[in-house]
Amino acid sequence: MPRSTDIASRLAELRGRNLYRQRRVIDGPQGREVEVDGRRLLNFCSNDYLGLAADPRVVEALANGARHWGVGAGASHLVCGHTRAHHELEEALARFTGRPRALVFSSGYAANLGAIGALLGPGDRVLEDRLNHASLLDGGWLSRARFGRYRHGDLDHLAVKLADGPGEGRTLVVSDGTFSMDGDRCALRPLVDVARAHAALVMIDDAHGIGVHGEDGCGLVDPRAFTTQDVAVLVGTFGKALGTAGAFVAGEADLVDLMIQQARTYIYTTAMPPALAVATLASLHLAATESWRREALMARVAQFRAGAAALGLALAPSPSPIQPLIVGESERALALSAALAERGVWVSAIRPPTVPPGTARLRVTLSAAHEGADVDRLLEALAGAHRVVGGG
Repeated sequence: MPRSTDIASRLAELRGRNLYRQRRVIDGPQGREVEVDGRRLLNFCSNDYLGLAADPRVVEALANGARHWGVGAGASHLVCGHTRAHHELEEALARFTGRPRALVFSSGYAANLGAIGALLGPGDRVLEDRLNHASLLDGGWLSRARFGRYRHGDLDHLAVKLADGPGEGRTLVVSDGTFSMDGDRCALRPLVDVARAHAALVMIDDAHGIGVHGEDGCGLVDPRAFTTQDVAVLVGTFGKALGTAGAFVAGEADLVDLMIQQARTYIYTTAMPPALAVATLASLHLAATESWRREALMARVAQFRAGAAALGLALAPSPSPIQPLIVGESERALALSAALAERGVWVSAIRPPTVPPGTARLRVTLSAAHEGADVDRLLEALAGAHRVVGGG
């Protein structure tokens, strides 16, 4: 174990480089406004894209689920933790995504590690977009397959990698659907075509697309356009647009069976609380049927991008609720975030290693819960923060 002085010096180094992370304590539920350290702030850093995290109907479903099922699942799914509530959620997810079966995991991280680890091993290989989420990268590294990365969104580079020594085993191409820090989307059809030309399987983590994109919120991997032959493995999460917690893997029945047999993050962990499965089933229904939420969300995205352009703020090209304002150095990102908080607006500063060095940013996220006046206030606060901090 490292000596305490070694730990202290590492923490001091992080502070000196403006990379030290601190938690903020919130009192009350998620929403367009949250109470932070005794202050009400407009919340522009939550992934609650559809405003469902505190929806009264989802809250009531959770309470009813707890009254019926209790709190804990008691064990893993394969021991005695798999309840009717989990089963009904999996069946609904299969219908929602247009896939034969779905399997619920306790988190998106667990789903990604479990899926890649179950599919791959020594003799196989995995190729990932360089800006994939940490859970996807970790899943590739830990799978014991030959691991490689291609330049972000560069499918020509992917094709070169695929043609380079395919070997005898399975090849898996892995990408985020919507990239969590840049907000851009993978070019899904061209990616599928490149992978198919090299007999590779495709896995898409649509964490930030489920509920947001596609007809009825089915996500980027719309079953009317992409079959399980195109995208063999679909991962989605509940903690973003659906407002709860947990994740799923969807695909062919044999794929789900393989996950049950070999996904270590599924086999060796306690099942998610059944009441949470009940709440997620309720939020899934609301996401699918209340299309006004997606319409309101995209209206706020368009309003913010137009207002930022009028202010001369250079946003990254993003059609999603994730709207990054890249400012460069971590110190400046922290200063801008603090200046926004002084103006009653909460936008987190995102710094390395979450993003590449020199690309620290304000990651603005929008929600269907926001009103037009909220976005106007955000833009006004950004203009004021830039005047105070200077530069950019």
